[in-house]
Amino acid sequence: MRVLLTGAAGWLGRHLKPRLAALGHEVVGLDIAASPWTDVVGTVADRALVTRMFRESRFGAVVHSGALHKPDIARFPAQAFVDTNVGGTLNLLEEAAAARARFVFTSTTSLMISQTIRAEEGGVAVWLDERAGPLEPRNIYGVTKLAAEGLCRIHHLTHRLPCVVLRTARFFPESDDTHDDIDGANLKAAEFLYRRLAVEDCAQAHIVALERSAEIGFGVFVISAPTPFRREQAARLKQDAVALIADLFPDAGALFAARGWRLPTRIGRVYDAALAQRTLGFRAHVDFAAILDAMRAGASLPFAHDPEFVSPSAALA
Repeated sequence: MRVLLTGAAGWLGRHLKPRLAALGHEVVGLDIAASPWTDVVGTVADRALVTRMFRESRFGAVVHSGALHKPDIARFPAQAFVDTNVGGTLNLLEEAAAARARFVFTSTTSLMISQTIRAEEGGVAVWLDERAGPLEPRNIYGVTKLAAEGLCRIHHLTHRLPCVVLRTARFFPESDDTHDDIDGANLKAAEFLYRRLAVEDCAQAHIVALERSAEIGFGVFVISAPTPFRREQAARLKQDAVALIADLFPDAGALFAARGWRLPTRIGRVYDAALAQRTLGFRAHVDFAAILDAMRAGASLPFAHDPEFVSPSAALA
């Protein structure tokens, strides 16, 4: 199948493109930045370019992972987010519908986080799955990604476009731009308990979604490492997460301490990816247990941490 992959130079794109190619797909990578993974330099906001690409290539599928992201808020005006994340998605959807192609959209769990959830108000952790709502994104990034999800739904309803939306948890390699009080690798490792994803698993989720899209028709799925917690533990997560983690993983505290790391004392929200496992048949390989296994064995941690990573959008801003 000939596949148009947007955001090909991004962290996900550079992992996804070779996997798609290894499966026999002919992948055309589109990105705003030239790179080893980019075949066409340009933006999805350029309708003439998108139309020309569809005319020149008979795409059987689109994997739309290109977007402006949350860190880009400091670099780009709100209109750029609307043009790229909303207008660009519309351009692709209209061309994909006309070509009767499949569509996989990379969305984000960030759009599920309201300001109240971000502030971690209340006495229990918030359980976030596909039923969570009402959705009240707290910034232009989340607002535009939610709007793009709506466009995906409308194009399925109107044109029967097979479309799968993946709300991906965090998988970026760079340090968190809002937490400077904890080692970046420490934070990532702990987040596999409740809101992180290895980029390799993220890429595999997109492949599964592409393969299952015609059968599913339309679906929205949270994609995250499987949490070891249960809904009924939500209060304990806010009150004494360390004790709960110790109940589930007795040596986790010692393994973290040996690296000079710490476990979270409280957890305010949990992403639940159970629907993806039941419906897509996808389960992330890397979870918190896998990280502890690597620590016990003295092996490399099964996730990427690169404080020096620069996204294509940041390089061109």
